[in-house]
Amino acid sequence: MKKLLKFFLFILFAFVAYQSFLFIKEYPGSADQVEYEVNAETLPTELHPFVAEKTEILKEKTAEKGITILITDDYRSFEEQDKLYDKGRKTPGNVVTHMEGGESYHNFGLAVDFALQLENGNVIWDTEYDGNNNGQSDWFEVAEIAKELGFEWGGDWRGFRDYPHLQMDFGLTINDLQEGKRPKYPG
Repeated sequence: MKKLLKFFLFILFAFVAYQSFLFIKEYPGSADQVEYEVNAETLPTELHPFVAEKTEILKEKTAEKGITILITDDYRSFEEQDKLYDKGRKTPGNVVTHMEGGESYHNFGLAVDFALQLENGNVIWDTEYDGNNNGQSDWFEVAEIAKELGFEWGGDWRGFRDYPHLQMDFGLTINDLQEGKRPKYPG
């Protein structure tokens, strides 16, 4: 009986290890072992190809559930970030970010913001809206799909919750990115 139990535990462990390997291979944004290169001389000027690819998949998967999303922002230059940071501080409007230029994953092409788009073309940021009438918030359905694709969702953050924000950090911190580390394209 003990041998059978040990064998069963071994098989269970092997299965879990294999599933973990598959998850990390499929979602490298969630793994700490992502390969990166150092390039301190140049900054990205567009969305990282892997993030762009996963963003398109997100649009497709949400559309399959009857939810249309609009990507309202993706790559953002340091200057654009500073202008956004000034909103509600130096210029009129509400505070929309707590990150200055060079402090956001948008500045390194690793983040996107989304909103819901209605059939009439209007764009909304209503986290309770249930346009597909399935009893669930469309916003939270989008967030769940995004997380399944390897995105981190700003709505899960402690403190300032950034509900439209999705990012893939590839295991790199903002300090890493400021020092020139760039995630390699895993494709």
